[in-house]
Amino acid sequence: MTIPTITLNSGRTIPQLGLGVFKVDPADTERVVTEAFELGYRHIDTAAIYGNEEGVGRAIAASGIPRSELFITTKQWITEQETAKTRPAIEASLEKLGLERVDLYLIHWPAPRNDRYVEAWHSLAEFAEDGLAVSIGVSNFLVPQLQRIIEETGTVPAVNQIELHPALQQREAADFSRQNGIAVEAWGPLGQGRYDLAAEKPIADAAAAHERTPAQVVLRWHIQQGNIVFPKSTRRERLAENLRLFDFELSAEEMAAITGLERDARGGSHPNDVN
Repeated sequence: MTIPTITLNSGRTIPQLGLGVFKVDPADTERVVTEAFELGYRHIDTAAIYGNEEGVGRAIAASGIPRSELFITTKQWITEQETAKTRPAIEASLEKLGLERVDLYLIHWPAPRNDRYVEAWHSLAEFAEDGLAVSIGVSNFLVPQLQRIIEETGTVPAVNQIELHPALQQREAADFSRQNGIAVEAWGPLGQGRYDLAAEKPIADAAAAHERTPAQVVLRWHIQQGNIVFPKSTRRERLAENLRLFDFELSAEEMAAITGLERDARGGSHPNDVN
């Protein structure tokens, strides 16, 4: 099985499917990531605030997988956006991960009331130049925030990681990102259990037609749109299930019907409210 890759504006390729470890117990993270590696995952998405970078690092160290085959993402928390704190923050993450560099480093939230995200973005550009991060990007940025960092620094993010699932598609942010060469990463790609995918008729119909689960159908919907996804699971069978996305294809009609489920149903926080 080959997982498709997307080429970022940094030139680095990223597997379109990975594993997210948000809310994975730090004590269980090494096992989960190890099992993911055994199944064929090579893309892991973590963050400083998750508290489980050490577990990811232990799994990487024990895996024996060449570093060049792995794509590791972590994120800077909002309390570390001040210039004096940015380098110690990435260095702490690298130490926990046991890495000399990450493949992608993100500003986790813009925290607009603090008004330090441009300052932080300048620092991330330095980290890319210094080789601490191969690619740099942002998470939870809306169009005005994207416009501002691009205009004030001249550096375009490689990705924008946003909450995105059938009931919340953030089309303005997603469209602006794609139009400016910024890859879209979808967090919470299955809606984080806040609504029943099987109860949504377009999803249920496609699942029946392709003999797949509703989750597989929604993840395939993401893949066909060009989104990068990293669904979280701690169960080996579900990790394996989430990999089975590349031997079926949704029709244009199925894609359109699932896209029609948009209803601005945000499950996480609004980007302007996390400060």
